Amino acid sequence: MARPHHRRSPQAEAYRKHYWTNRWKRARAEQLFKQPLCENCLRYGRVTVATVCDHVDPKTKLDPNTFFAGPFQSLCDADPWRCHSKVKQSEERLGYVKGSTEDGRPVAADHPWNRG
Repeated sequence: MARPHHRRSPQAEAYRKHYWTNRWKRARAEQLFKQPLCENCLRYGRVTVATVCDHVDPKTKLDPNTFFAGPFQSLCDADPWRCHSKVKQSEERLGYVKGSTEDGRPVAADHPWNRG
């Protein structure tokens, strides 16, 4: 079965071209050299090799002047954790961090449950 084609926004099309440049490849290599382990996994006591150089603030990738400047963080993107494509992108889309305390309350102060 063929995957449906997902069109990116014009804004995404504009910044995604930077990922193929030698300048980005150097910035990515430098970040992964400095921090070879997934920073999100480390917070949870897991040791996972990082494969993604992620923009900590997603707004910095929208501006060509800040795209290569960072700040960056090293994340993994392999199963089972997939901290970049599952965790980080979900947080950006929703606007809050997923997760709950032992009693089931959301940990994020900006979660809709905690707003009212």
